[in-house]
Amino acid sequence: MEIIDGNAIAATIVEELRAEVAQISGRPPAAAFIRVGDDPASVAYVGKKRAVAKSIGIESHLFVLPIDVTRKDLFACIDTVNRNSMIDGFLVQAPLPPHLNEAEAFNRVAPEKDIDGFGSVNLGRLLQEDSTGFVACTPAGVVDLLHRSGVRTEGRHVVILGRSIIVGKTLSMLLLRKHAMGNATVTVCHSRTPELGHHTRQADILISAVGRPAFITADWVKPGAVVIDVGVNRVQDSTRKSGYRLIGDVDFKAVSPLASKITPVPGGGGPMTVAFVMRNTLKAYRQQAEQSGL
Repeated sequence: MEIIDGNAIAATIVEELRAEVAQISGRPPAAAFIRVGDDPASVAYVGKKRAVAKSIGIESHLFVLPIDVTRKDLFACIDTVNRNSMIDGFLVQAPLPPHLNEAEAFNRVAPEKDIDGFGSVNLGRLLQEDSTGFVACTPAGVVDLLHRSGVRTEGRHVVILGRSIIVGKTLSMLLLRKHAMGNATVTVCHSRTPELGHHTRQADILISAVGRPAFITADWVKPGAVVIDVGVNRVQDSTRKSGYRLIGDVDFKAVSPLASKITPVPGGGGPMTVAFVMRNTLKAYRQQAEQSGL
C-alpha cells in the first residue's frame, strides 16, 4: 500500500508555478476572492489561497461582503472585479448563504476570469474538450494527483461517489475525455443509488466526495484498488485544542491495507485544490496577455 502525499505533490506544483511567475516581466498575475460573511471554514480557505498566492508571486485581493448582502450588491461586486483589468481571475467562495443562488453568482463571473471553473461557459468548454476553458480546481487536482502518482486511468473502471459540479460531475467529464488522463469507464453514484457497495467493489479507482465521515468501509473496496478520498469532515475530538479533527469519507485505517494507493485526510486532495486555483490564475493571466498582444 502506498500513501499518496497530496501535500508533497501540491508543493511541487507550487514550486513549478513560482518558477514560471519569476520569469514574468512587468506586472505579476493577480487573483481576487469574494467572500460573503465570516464562516470560519471560508475564512480559512481564502486565507490559505492568499498565502499560497503570495508565496508564488501572485498578487491577491480580498472583497468581504456582509452575510446579509443582497443579490444586487453581490452582483455589483462581481461586476466591478469583472471590469478590473488588473485582476486576471477570481472566484466567489462557496458556500453562499441560503438567500443567494450560487449558480447565478458563478455565472456572473466573466468566463475569462472564472478560475473556479463553475460557470456554464467553462463547464460547456469541458464537455466539448476545449482546453482553453478553466476546469474546477478539485477535480483537476484529483486527475493531476493520479497522474503524478503513476496511476493510469485509460481503460480503468472509475467509480465516483458524489454528483456535485464542484467535484463529481466535473470529475466524471475529465475522466471520460479522449485524453491520456481520461479514457476511463466512469460510474457516478449518489444518494439515490441502490446497493452502493456493489458498485464500489467494481472500482479499479474509487473516488469519494460525499461528505460523510468514514462512510467507505473495507467491505466496499476491491483489493488493489486506488482510493482517492476527497471528503473533508469535522468530527468531535476532545483531545484536540480545536475540539474537532478532520477525517475523510473513507475509513482510512480499515481500507488502507486493501488499497494499492490511497490518499489521507487531511493531506490528500485539499492542497491540490489550492494549487490549481493558482495554476488557473496563471493561465488566465497568460490568456489575457496574449489577447492584449503583450
